[in-house]
Amino acid sequence: MGTTQLGRPEADGRTEAGRYGEPKYWHLKTVLTAALDSEFSVGQSLPDERTLAARFGVARATLRQALDQLELEGRLQRRRGIGTTVAPPRVGVDVSPRDQTLPGGPGDTWTTADGGTAPPPPAVARLLGTEPGVTARVAHRSLLSQGRTVAIEHVYVPGTGGTPGERGGALALLHALAPDGQDRAVELGSAGADEARRLDQLPGAPVLVVTTRYLLDGRTVAAAVATYRADTCRLTFGGRQPVTVPGE
Repeated sequence: MGTTQLGRPEADGRTEAGRYGEPKYWHLKTVLTAALDSEFSVGQSLPDERTLAARFGVARATLRQALDQLELEGRLQRRRGIGTTVAPPRVGVDVSPRDQTLPGGPGDTWTTADGGTAPPPPAVARLLGTEPGVTARVAHRSLLSQGRTVAIEHVYVPGTGGTPGERGGALALLHALAPDGQDRAVELGSAGADEARRLDQLPGAPVLVVTTRYLLDGRTVAAAVATYRADTCRLTFGGRQPVTVPGE
């Protein structure tokens, strides 16, 4: 492979791109994107950082910044024991609360396991209006695409209804409550140690966090926190079915 240069070095060490306000790592990201499109296929491993830095004539710190950005944009994946590979197209996941659907309802493609009872995290307890340490029924859910986990979710329902150990017991209680509304908030976050392990990511990897409140007469009766791999999932609003869309 030939060497791609990033611009003519200036006397003060800046590239032509950097001189006009574009960070060096961002210009490198653009060059790497072109290389991914023309030289690599989905699932193919990239050379190690030392080789890439030498090829493109940059410091490894600059290279890591560019790789981090490409991972955030869903072009690359970093996996333990495998390294950095070209990511497959993102999975489109509809997160709109259309038709007031509930977890575990018709057409739900998530896998659900009953988690018994546990105190919700403080932020969820505040949403539910419960005191810290008060237990709730919990359902642990996971979403798979092509055999890999791309999202996890915890559903918290105050109360102790349902049969202990019953698969999806928390969801049975949620359905019995018959919420008449819901709202959702989406924000960018980073994977904690447990989330990273379950999603097969490195700790600190970018994730999309969707928090859902289930409402009855304007009161929050349940809450769910779903964590999606930002490099794998594209959240959509109003689509009828999850779809696979080309990467950008």
